[in-house]
Amino acid sequence: MVNEFLDAGVEFDYVITVCDESSAEQCPVFFGKAERIHWGFEDASALEGSFGEKIIRVKQIRDQIRSGIHKCLEK
Repeated sequence: MVNEFLDAGVEFDYVITVCDESSAEQCPVFFGKAERIHWGFEDASALEGSFGEKIIRVKQIRDQIRSGIHKCLEK
Protein backbone atom coordinates (compact mmCIF):
# COMPACT_ATOMS: atom_id res chain seq x y z
CA MET A 1 0.00 0.00 0.00
CA VAL A 2 2.79 2.45 0.83
CA ASN A 3 4.38 1.67 -2.52
CA GLU A 4 1.33 3.17 -4.24
CA PHE A 5 2.12 6.52 -2.62
CA LEU A 6 5.82 6.25 -3.34
CA ASP A 7 5.17 5.32 -6.98
CA ALA A 8 2.91 8.38 -7.27
CA GLY A 9 5.73 10.61 -6.04
CA VAL A 10 4.18 11.46 -2.69
CA GLU A 11 6.78 12.72 -0.24
CA PHE A 12 6.55 12.12 3.48
CA ASP A 13 7.67 14.46 6.25
CA TYR A 14 8.01 11.61 8.73
CA VAL A 15 8.27 7.84 8.47
CA ILE A 16 7.57 5.97 11.69
CA THR A 17 8.45 2.29 11.84
CA VAL A 18 6.94 0.16 14.58
CA CYS A 19 8.90 -3.09 14.19
CA ASP A 20 10.06 -4.81 17.34
CA GLU A 21 13.70 -4.20 18.22
CA SER A 22 14.87 -7.62 17.02
CA SER A 23 13.28 -6.97 13.58
CA ALA A 24 14.22 -3.29 13.25
CA GLU A 25 16.79 -4.03 10.57
CA GLN A 26 14.02 -5.59 8.44
CA CYS A 27 11.70 -2.58 8.63
CA PRO A 28 10.96 -1.00 5.26
CA VAL A 29 13.46 1.49 3.91
CA PHE A 30 12.19 4.87 2.72
CA PHE A 31 14.29 7.10 0.53
CA GLY A 32 13.86 10.83 0.40
CA LYS A 33 13.75 13.67 2.87
CA ALA A 34 11.48 12.09 5.47
CA GLU A 35 12.61 12.14 9.06
CA ARG A 36 12.84 8.53 10.17
CA ILE A 37 11.58 7.63 13.62
CA HIS A 38 11.61 4.13 15.08
CA TRP A 39 9.19 3.04 17.78
CA GLY A 40 9.92 -0.51 18.87
CA PHE A 41 6.83 -2.54 19.68
CA GLU A 42 6.35 -6.20 20.32
CA ASP A 43 5.61 -8.18 17.15
CA ALA A 44 1.89 -8.99 17.37
CA SER A 45 2.28 -11.85 14.88
CA ALA A 46 4.69 -13.60 17.27
CA LEU A 47 2.48 -13.49 20.35
CA GLU A 48 1.87 -16.74 22.18
CA GLY A 49 -1.01 -17.86 24.34
CA SER A 50 -4.71 -18.39 23.91
CA PHE A 51 -6.71 -16.38 21.40
CA GLY A 52 -8.10 -14.24 24.21
CA GLU A 53 -4.64 -13.57 25.64
CA LYS A 54 -3.35 -12.58 22.21
CA ILE A 55 -6.27 -10.20 21.64
CA ILE A 56 -5.62 -8.50 24.97
CA ARG A 57 -1.94 -8.02 24.11
CA VAL A 58 -2.69 -6.81 20.56
CA LYS A 59 -5.03 -4.19 21.99
CA GLN A 60 -2.32 -3.06 24.41
CA ILE A 61 0.15 -2.69 21.53
CA ARG A 62 -2.48 -0.80 19.51
CA ASP A 63 -3.05 1.55 22.43
CA GLN A 64 0.69 2.17 22.81
CA ILE A 65 0.93 3.10 19.13
CA ARG A 66 -2.12 5.36 19.44
CA SER A 67 -0.55 7.08 22.45
CA GLY A 68 2.67 7.69 20.53
CA ILE A 69 0.74 9.22 17.64
CA HIS A 70 -1.17 11.52 19.98
CA LYS A 71 2.07 12.65 21.62
CA CYS A 72 3.58 13.48 18.20
CA LEU A 73 0.50 15.45 17.19
CA GLU A 74 0.67 17.52 20.39
CA LYS A 75 4.11 18.88 19.44
